Amino acid sequence: MEELVWYEVKDRVGYITLNRPDKRNALSPDMVTRLKNAVDQAESDPECKVVVLAANGEAFCAGADLGYIKGLQSNSYDENLADSRHLMELFSKIYGSSKVYISRIQGHALAGGCGLATVCDFSFAIPEAKFGYTEVRIGFIPAIVMVFLLRKIGEGKAKEILLTGEIFEAEKALAFGLINAILPFDQLNEYVHTFATKLCEEASGESLARTKQMIARVQDLTLEEALHFAAAQNAEARDGADCKRGISAFLNKERIKW
Repeated sequence: MEELVWYEVKDRVGYITLNRPDKRNALSPDMVTRLKNAVDQAESDPECKVVVLAANGEAFCAGADLGYIKGLQSNSYDENLADSRHLMELFSKIYGSSKVYISRIQGHALAGGCGLATVCDFSFAIPEAKFGYTEVRIGFIPAIVMVFLLRKIGEGKAKEILLTGEIFEAEKALAFGLINAILPFDQLNEYVHTFATKLCEEASGESLARTKQMIARVQDLTLEEALHFAAAQNAEARDGADCKRGISAFLNKERIKW
């Protein structure tokens, strides 16, 4: 039996690949567990600096496994809450990771699959890829993904996406700020790998982690709290090994390769 999720590292780029193409990479509980394990593996892997979230098959991810969702209707509230938290933890792990995450979207990303793209720091897609949070059309709600989508694109655009349940083209996803660029299918893999390796080589790992985590944190603080937090982070960063190395290289006019 093929593994549901693959993990490998190439040129300091970790690849987490969804491998359930016959089910359009739908998010079954087992798939979510395997993804969480892969995210944990990447987080603790010193050879991995940037992570690419990819998928095999025609679809990037079709969202929740609706056959499984139907079965949940006979579960208790506590059982359904535990299952919801299972998915919440996956999204939270990616969003809060110290590693930069890039989604490589080679096919449709719908509902929870669109959520996977949303929690990544960068997303690149092919022109044919379609996106959407379709939950309201089946009497469900885009509850967990909403928290991250609001942060990413703002309330107005999020309402248009979430309340209509519309499935939309990559061009609209780009205009909304949901993805960063559109690439032809035959260029997507190479472009994403080049983008990821460039981040590895040109940016400090400590700086990437600290900056990403600050972006998530300051949004929940008042202006005064955010400024004091930023000042403290600034002071701590100055004493970091990467900062000392980077400043030394700059002053000595040396090209640094991180």
